[in-house]
Order: sequence, then C-alpha cells, then structure tokens
Amino acid sequence: MSQNKRFLLAGLILILIIGIVMGVDFLQRQQMADINQMPAGLPTAAPGSVPITINGEIVAAFTPEVLEQLPQTSFQDAEEGKTQEGWMLCDVLNYYLPDNFLQDETNIIVRSNHRQKEIELTWAEIDNSTNKIMFDLSGRGTLKLVSLLPRLDTRDEWIQDTDEIAITTQ
Repeated sequence: MSQNKRFLLAGLILILIIGIVMGVDFLQRQQMADINQMPAGLPTAAPGSVPITINGEIVAAFTPEVLEQLPQTSFQDAEEGKTQEGWMLCDVLNYYLPDNFLQDETNIIVRSNHRQKEIELTWAEIDNSTNKIMFDLSGRGTLKLVSLLPRLDTRDEWIQDTDEIAITTQ
C-alpha cells in the first residue's frame, strides 16, 4: 500500500471517529433534554417564571412582572453590610394563594435545582416580618432568597437562582 493511500485511510478513520463521538454526544444531549421535560398533559410554567406547586401540582407560576405590583423592603446583611432589597416571600405567596390558605405549620420549600440548594420553611417563619424572608434580584437578574433568619442569613445559605416554590399541606 502506498504512502498516499495510508494517509487517506488514516484521515478517513479519523473523520469516522470524530463523527461517531459527535453522534454519541448529540444522542446523550437529546436524552438529557428529554429527561428534563415535564411529562405530557401536565401544566407548565412560562419561561423565566418560578412554578408554585401544592402537594406536587403546579397551581401558579410566579413571574417577575408581579414584583412591580408588590411592595419592596430591604435590610442590611450581617455578613458584608450590604443592603438587600426585594420583595417578601409572604407577599408573593399571598398574591397567588387564597386568603388563609396557608397555616402556621404549612411547609414551604424554596429550591434552586440549578444550584442543588433548597430550604424548608414554615409559613409561621415566612409570615414573621422580622425574619425578612424575601426575594432579591441577583446581579445576573435571577431571584435569590435572602433573610435575617439564622439559617438563611449568609451568602452560602441563600438560595440563588430560585426556580421552584413547593408547598406541602397536611
């Protein structure tokens, strides 16, 4: 076999290997995209919104436009002394849910699936205005849950990139 044929064969094998790798990568990405989709027939939330679920069912989708209708509040975080300004979680939930729906012992989980972080709070903690449990806009324009509550009062404990509010009732 001549040297030109060897180079041609090596080039074809290299192109074939690159094609196989790219094909496998494409299939893996497709499978991951399919896994991350909501099952057919379930209600979905609009892009950029934060779904609010009650016992696993989507009942609302919190959109940033709603923030314009809610009062703002602020506090200074103890860690860096910076002003955190935003909207109280209790106001957001009261906007979407019927009056007196939430009881003191109702569990509410605020989650960031992207960052794999969550915090479980009770309605009594959220409704207590001295805890200042609120959403603040991050520098990237996403919502972060911040607070004066001892287990949510440092940057490491904050829930950045919030993408779900899950309510569990008894």
